[in-house]
Amino acid sequence: MKTLAVISRKGGSGKTTLSVNLAITAHLAGLKVMLADIDPQRSASDSVRARTGDGPFLAEINAGKLFSTKAQAQQADFDAVIIDTPAAPEAEVLQAINSADLCVLVCRPTFLDIASVARSAESVRRLGKKGIIVLSQAPSRRNGVEPPAVLKAAEALRFTGMPLAPIGLRARTVFQQSVAHGRSVCEWEPGSAAAEEINRLWDLIAPMLLGDHVKTLAANQA
Repeated sequence: MKTLAVISRKGGSGKTTLSVNLAITAHLAGLKVMLADIDPQRSASDSVRARTGDGPFLAEINAGKLFSTKAQAQQADFDAVIIDTPAAPEAEVLQAINSADLCVLVCRPTFLDIASVARSAESVRRLGKKGIIVLSQAPSRRNGVEPPAVLKAAEALRFTGMPLAPIGLRARTVFQQSVAHGRSVCEWEPGSAAAEEINRLWDLIAPMLLGDHVKTLAANQA
């Protein structure tokens, strides 16, 4: 079993939206997945409870229960635990990082978000964990040209020493619409640009998190 922590110390970054979408995408891919909501705001929990039909298992816990919850998930043969983390306090974020096999740092292309993710990247490195940065709520290309804000953010994030995912999430209302109904964008608007972003991001993250288990799962589904 592997654990993924989705991290942002800035509110409104799209962290919970990404957590929910990754958890549902993993579930739809055939994984037995738990979404551990340790954020006191419980936004991920609200989304999953709005879902009809089966989906990822939801655990509403605090950071202090991460170890025991992971042990229970391991005994129950879960494939993955995805943690939706709080923006604060620092100690709880660090517990989530320390319990993770992979950390996904969510960052909007703004100065304050970049400064925040730089501190998170340092924490990930200090604890010896793998990490990757995902740009979120980025403005869309115009006539195929990347907006200056995205280019500047990508350049600034290079100095964190942590890889930036080549696939980011654009500012699209469908993300909010789908999460409000407990659905991933891939279910809500299949074939849309937002669905393609999530699918490509999962295709990138899944091998980083699960390694050869992804190949085994794909072979079993073939």
